[in-house]
Amino acid sequence: MDRLTSMGVFVKAADLGSFAATAEALGLSPQMVAKHVAFLESRLGATLLARTTRRQSLTDIGRAYYDRCKAILAEAEAADALAADMRARPTGTLRVNAPMTFGTYALVPFVTHYLAEYPEMRIDLTLNDRFVDLLEDGYDVAIRIGEVGDTSLAIRSLAPYRLIAAASPAYLAARGIPRTPVELGAHDCLVYAYWSPSIPCRWRFIRDGRTEEVQANGRLRSNDWNAVLRAVQEGFGITLGPESVLEPEIQAGRLVRLLPDYEGPARPMHVLTSAARRPTASLRSFVEAVVEEFGECGLYDSLRAPPSTRTD
Repeated sequence: MDRLTSMGVFVKAADLGSFAATAEALGLSPQMVAKHVAFLESRLGATLLARTTRRQSLTDIGRAYYDRCKAILAEAEAADALAADMRARPTGTLRVNAPMTFGTYALVPFVTHYLAEYPEMRIDLTLNDRFVDLLEDGYDVAIRIGEVGDTSLAIRSLAPYRLIAAASPAYLAARGIPRTPVELGAHDCLVYAYWSPSIPCRWRFIRDGRTEEVQANGRLRSNDWNAVLRAVQEGFGITLGPESVLEPEIQAGRLVRLLPDYEGPARPMHVLTSAARRPTASLRSFVEAVVEEFGECGLYDSLRAPPSTRTD
């Protein structure tokens, strides 16, 4: 006999209190119920159910064995459900939160491609730069830039959120190309100021393990990255901005990367889900796709197509 099946019959018999009731519930004969219980008792060399003509009850060993059987059967059902879920095509709705700039320029193109591949999926995307609590705020997935210290989250690392310097060809033709960070001091710097405008902005670069820092001075700063990007495109100055945003502009020839021998600032980036929640097919599919696209190996592949293949 199959031991797992016999465990299920034994648990049902203990719950219902009689072989007759168990037989009716499981579609078996009372004799077959008795055979399943006898099979387990023979394997264990112990009596599990003390039976009389009027009643049956668990022995001490039977009670302990009953508890473990229930746990084993629950795990087996969970394993079956997980396997079935993995075979299922992603469907349903996911609520996703991401930072504003990254979400607008990098995540939205990815999401539209993902939804085209999975037509039964829906994404409710919220973009803001505030800290969100997945459980309290009701999100299935969050992408966070910066360190993550919450151990209640399932965390997958993505490629760091890197900043690079860039300017328009027209600006560089008029003002010259800076070759070192210190030369930025003689240029108009366009600052994405999501902090207080009264705080001086300093741009940091690393080369050969040495950090060089320069104060970014200019006549325009904004807390809206769209405004900064438009000003850069218009030839009004140099900016230090997200690589995920500026790289497509550079690929298309609208901007030129500056200081390519230097590394700009970089912050860790992660995709987060609740560790307490068993991942569904849709959640697992979306997270894996995010990691593939924005992880170290993907490096935003869908955003780096050659200019000839892009439509503006």
